[in-house]
Amino acid sequence: MAENALRSDMRVGGTIRIGAPESLAAFRLPSIIREYREKYPEVRIILKPGLCWEMISLIRSGELDIAFILQPEVSEQDIYIETLIEEKMALIAASDHPLLSFKQVEPIQLKNENILFTEAGCSYRSLFEKHLHQSGVIPDPELEFWSIEAIKQCVASGLGISFLPYITVKKELQDGTVSQLHWNDEGQRVATQLLYHTKKWQSHAMELFVDIVKQHAGLWREEQ
Repeated sequence: MAENALRSDMRVGGTIRIGAPESLAAFRLPSIIREYREKYPEVRIILKPGLCWEMISLIRSGELDIAFILQPEVSEQDIYIETLIEEKMALIAASDHPLLSFKQVEPIQLKNENILFTEAGCSYRSLFEKHLHQSGVIPDPELEFWSIEAIKQCVASGLGISFLPYITVKKELQDGTVSQLHWNDEGQRVATQLLYHTKKWQSHAMELFVDIVKQHAGLWREEQ
């Protein structure tokens, strides 16, 4: 019976349209998609990058089957939303930055720092800016980036500091390319969340994908 079930799964086909912001598409989804394609190679996967605020409307319109967002926890009446993991954040700087000597970096100490921001509308950028504003620090976003990779390269080159999800800078921190400042990220964290429409028919291929997502999310939480 198990062999028959396996054969049935191997014949799973169709298309799954997935939406996700760059940070998740690059740092959370690759291992999920790799495992899924190994198990169900006949399923076509279309990955659409985009901003978090776009994902809910694309799920609602039917343009996406599944979406991932990285923002504070939300709820929508007609959309299933599950928090997979709360993401730690990191304030990063070049490895010789003077603020690395501080046991705790406070917002006021960033007043004259060049902060490299992600695009306007990014949820964790908004939380970070709000936190700075509450301390009277109004940063001037002279440099905005659509690419996290570009931000990391600029930080490593000493062009400024940046506030990014820890998962996106984990490798660079381990390699010593950039360093993490002692910054309290409480109140500025976001959550990786899974979305799909509650009233839209779910294919077997999609159900299997969601199962793998939840298995990986369990591993993420154990590691964190």
